[in-house]
Amino acid sequence: MLDSNWLAVGLLRNIPPQGSRVVRTEHGEIAVFRNSADEVFALLNRCPHRGGPLAEGIVHGRLVSCPLHAWQVQLDSGEAKAPDIGCVPRFPVKVVGGEVYLGLPAPTTSRARLNTVD
Repeated sequence: MLDSNWLAVGLLRNIPPQGSRVVRTEHGEIAVFRNSADEVFALLNRCPHRGGPLAEGIVHGRLVSCPLHAWQVQLDSGEAKAPDIGCVPRFPVKVVGGEVYLGLPAPTTSRARLNTVD
């Protein structure tokens, strides 16, 4: 049984492998990533360097490269890869029966959906 802090955001099949989708929440835009191993991660959609939209970056392994200045950010920790320094908030995420759930710090009453980044 899922507790109230888990927000259903859409189906895993709607996130392309090595791609992402953006979920707009009361905590800001959260990028939900799927890598080639079908692992799913969620980070605030802002690079720790200059705030670039990470959801528009390239996913490779457990990293995403920011589209603005190619900083690489660890998907599982939010930490910038050395020699760069910085961190972006990450959020818990899980997949149950093909549905992606995003863990948010406070209960929410609305149901968000995955949106395509333009």
